Amino acid sequence: MNVDKIKLGVLIMFVGLIMGCKPDDPTGPTAKDLAFQKLAGNWDYGTSGRITLDGEDVSLNYPGFSLSFTDGTYTTTNGGDLFRATGTWTWANEAAGCINLDTGEQVMIIDLTTTHFKFSFTHSGGGVAAGTSGNYTVSLEK
Repeated sequence: MNVDKIKLGVLIMFVGLIMGCKPDDPTGPTAKDLAFQKLAGNWDYGTSGRITLDGEDVSLNYPGFSLSFTDGTYTTTNGGDLFRATGTWTWANEAAGCINLDTGEQVMIIDLTTTHFKFSFTHSGGGVAAGTSGNYTVSLEK
């Protein structure tokens, strides 16, 4: 084997190594990825959270309410007729500004940080108990 073949072999291996180390996603995380990093985990009233129905505070109808998100599923505690105990969700758009619930409701994200989650949706449940139809805004903390 001559020196030129050895140099060519080393060059080919070096180029292959460089190309193999290229990042899998050169564009970085998507809006959905970034939003889910904030959304994942347990949310509750904390010190300033609340649930309003058409502008009126109805938090007392949901004492100890909490909401938890994992990838594609959610669970709630004390959600009354308004929130299922467990369910599934998907992003409604690439911008990650809305969530579709398995109930058919679309949740509009108003504010989402690592410690604050505020969202709104229109509920079309019935009756005079918790879960009354109307426009809900929910503010929770992590």
